[in-house]
Amino acid sequence: MILKFSKMQGLGNDFVVIDAINQSVQLTAAQAQWIADRHFGVGCDQILLVESAQQAEVDFKYRIINADGSEVAQCGNGARCFARFVRQKALTDKDEIVVETAAGIMRLTLQSDAQVTVNMGVPMFEPKDIPLAYDKAAALYKTQLNENLIEFGAVSMGNPHAVLLVDNISTAPLETVGKAMESHRLFPQRANIGFLQIINQQHASLRVYERGAGETLACGSGACAAAVIGQRWGKLGNDVVISLPGGDLHIQWQGEGEPVLMTGPAEFVFDGELELSDI
Repeated sequence: MILKFSKMQGLGNDFVVIDAINQSVQLTAAQAQWIADRHFGVGCDQILLVESAQQAEVDFKYRIINADGSEVAQCGNGARCFARFVRQKALTDKDEIVVETAAGIMRLTLQSDAQVTVNMGVPMFEPKDIPLAYDKAAALYKTQLNENLIEFGAVSMGNPHAVLLVDNISTAPLETVGKAMESHRLFPQRANIGFLQIINQQHASLRVYERGAGETLACGSGACAAAVIGQRWGKLGNDVVISLPGGDLHIQWQGEGEPVLMTGPAEFVFDGELELSDI
């Protein structure tokens, strides 16, 4: 079958976005892996499926499939691309879009300068909600990893995150500590591992080893997690810029019980068609 798609990116975090409303789409994990492959397929960090809403007063349903074929509940950069996609493809004429995700209802706002603000919801810190294999919530957790003591903060932004403080993100051990922690027994659903460098109260730098994808140029939910954890540690304010390898995100959080607002760009790269064979 021939499948129409758009290639999009948010700060270098790239996506294959598929309209699953006006064409029939049933992807297997193997097909998703093939699409995401940068040598044999289109190439992307994740595939975004735009589907019809299943709930009242919701505009769309939104599904996220990682490059390894696994499905996840949340992706902040993908949400911004989703918002621009449905507007540009005339699937909606709204500036305020309500989307159903596996992590709950998400509200997206298209700004006049082509930026998109995403209400990422209220962060969750209880271990059972992350999920994290600890009995009690804490601002700082400690664990042994390869004979080293690792200290980290943990939060769910609709998907699990651990945040580690580093002096310099250029030398952060993503391929060792990041990779090991992503699938550590402490995280029964795996986790996104962020390495956070504080510049000042309003600015920080971040690299993220993403669950199911490895290091990417940007991670929207990871930037939100880093801003929240940094604020809980007293190192960041409630209105910050998080600089990732792909660019900057503006994160606002007013504290416990309040939602996190993330603002950043989303860009079209190209439209295309692919022949989806049985894999």
